[in-house]
Amino acid sequence: MELKQIASFVAVAERLSFVRAAEALHLSQPALSAQIQQLEEDLGVRLLERNRRVVRLTDAGSVFLLEARDLLARAQAAGDRARKAAHGEVGRLRIAFVFSAALEVVPQIVAEFRKKHPGVRLDLVNLRTVNQVQGLLDESLDIGFLRLPTSHPQLKITIIHREPFAAILPPGHPLGAVRRFSLARLRDEPFVSYGREWAPGYFDATMRMCAQAGFSPHVVQETSEMYTAIALTAVGVGVAIVPRSVLSAHAHNVVVRPLPPSLGVSEIGVATRAAEPSALVRAFVELAQAHGGLGGSGQ
Repeated sequence: MELKQIASFVAVAERLSFVRAAEALHLSQPALSAQIQQLEEDLGVRLLERNRRVVRLTDAGSVFLLEARDLLARAQAAGDRARKAAHGEVGRLRIAFVFSAALEVVPQIVAEFRKKHPGVRLDLVNLRTVNQVQGLLDESLDIGFLRLPTSHPQLKITIIHREPFAAILPPGHPLGAVRRFSLARLRDEPFVSYGREWAPGYFDATMRMCAQAGFSPHVVQETSEMYTAIALTAVGVGVAIVPRSVLSAHAHNVVVRPLPPSLGVSEIGVATRAAEPSALVRAFVELAQAHGGLGGSGQ
């Protein structure tokens, strides 16, 4: 039983005429009759009673017509969804993000993607960088928003956002009032740091910044979240270096001393598997590039 046979039967059943059905299908009458005959043989029932003057549905034909219309509609819908999937218009994306990207970067991109692709389901989860890398490699994730530097030979990472760093100090800290602040002034301070265990590339980058300023920081506390680092700084555990955007909702709790971009900048990237991604993944990454504020570059 083939779809073309079913479509031919529906054409005859709706017109009760082989002549008009053949014209509509652009088939010869013998070819159309052969298709209907083969369909009846495949089903083992007679669907149409016909002679030279009249064509009418049998009881089996009336029941089969209802099912045939539904089958053709579902086949058409399946084809439409397949074509939309090929163009990144339907499907499901499993997306992870570091919490520090949730405030300024991820919401705008997700909202715009939902607007442009309402047929796509987005599953969002907050995960640390190392967990995102693992999720992408074991294919439990499709896309990750992570803090750079991060690299892996099986991943493609596209930079979408760049921002300067800031040093944060506890309220009332003496260095909060100095006119000529520099990172080197923190050489003797205890540091709260985003832990290397959770974001090794980011940890190493901040350590290099301190090395460029002439010292190796004394890290007294590591944390898995930047907002926890801010909270610990606020109660006097130590000082910290964070991307400026993470301070937008918490700057009132700490003293903020901006650092010059020449020391380095913090980057957020969108990570996917390096193997050719789906059209849906490509569509998301392209939109993220456009709305993240930077052109893309792969690593």
